Amino acid sequence: MTTSTAPNVVVVAMLLVVSLTGCDVAPGRARARTQRDTPPAQATTFHALYDRQCAGCHGRDGRLGAARPLNDAVYLALVPPERIRHVIANGVPGTEQPAFALSAGGPLTDEQIESLVQGLRAAWWRPDALRDEHVPPYAAPLGDPERGSAVYAAACASCHGGEGSGGSKARSIVHSSYLALASDQHLRTTVIAGRSDLGMPDWRGQIAGRALSPAEISDVVAWLVTKRTPVPGRPGGS
Repeated sequence: MTTSTAPNVVVVAMLLVVSLTGCDVAPGRARARTQRDTPPAQATTFHALYDRQCAGCHGRDGRLGAARPLNDAVYLALVPPERIRHVIANGVPGTEQPAFALSAGGPLTDEQIESLVQGLRAAWWRPDALRDEHVPPYAAPLGDPERGSAVYAAACASCHGGEGSGGSKARSIVHSSYLALASDQHLRTTVIAGRSDLGMPDWRGQIAGRALSPAEISDVVAWLVTKRTPVPGRPGGS
């Protein structure tokens, strides 16, 4: 990342982890919906639905919101459409990602949800951005944390510091509050897709001259997971 170090790590962690995929979002409670949050059933255009239901977290143009950017070709190539559909419809229990389907207590019809799924790709997916490269698998088991330590040193330490506690270019990624908020899948998604809105490269740009391999991605995520410690009041905390 290219953001400067700041003292309020917890606030930054909240901004980094409230997102869609997997949905890679922060534990919490979905906000209550009021009648004015509910769009007319006949409203099915992508931009109208996105502006009303998604822009508050993901940004007006899909970038620079509190949540992960959706205006990101790598992210949209990584996450399977059926996963996006499931998350929009059903939310992610225990997180700030609410369920939007009528059947789950939300405001959107199946047609409106499908409009969002298809509209994200139509508006912001750019196949040429990947230059015919194969995106690593969206989900995979954790790898070996010892190997992951070496991957971290080669790929991440120049920005996040030798122990992950922050450097001149990016903040801590081993802070207890951040890791309590970030799911394993969120960490994996971030390693692969990066954060284009914050200047963090995707898996192709973290080591000079080559991309991270799928095994290296699984290993460095496993190393990060070993840094997670219980936080009172958070899932898994005391």
